[in-house]
Amino acid sequence: MTTPVPPSGNQKRRMKSASRLYAVQALYQMELSGTTAEKTMREFLDYRFGAEVEEGVELVDGDVDLFGKIVGEAVNWQGKIDQMTDRALVAKWPIDRIDPILRALFRAAGAEMVALDTPPKVVITEFIDVARAFFNDGREVQFVNAVLDHMAREAKPEAF
Repeated sequence: MTTPVPPSGNQKRRMKSASRLYAVQALYQMELSGTTAEKTMREFLDYRFGAEVEEGVELVDGDVDLFGKIVGEAVNWQGKIDQMTDRALVAKWPIDRIDPILRALFRAAGAEMVALDTPPKVVITEFIDVARAFFNDGREVQFVNAVLDHMAREAKPEAF
């Protein structure tokens, strides 16, 4: 019997990054379908983490704990996170008027800022990368950067 090899530092970073992407997808799916966090997380763990999308091509395994914390804390702190997001947005564009993918992204990033110990600059960098996965146009990515910067300064001003 072989002992499983623990993931390398680079692999752990890739798994955390994948978990952030999966968390945004899960929050988006929950909003559109009205399903619970528990049911959605179970679906992601069963069918998306490390799933083969086509022959020989697998999705990256995620960090299960980080994924669960982000989704769970996004649900727990949604009111506070949405208020932070609203304060970062232009008055004519409240959170309920923005793209649902962006809403999910801001909720996931806000969960890390509000409830987890991840340094805000890491959260911003990671979720800008997530934004790039959804939007290849630079405008949305710049928008995400500006909103997350505002949210981070509110959530953890001591980090700046």
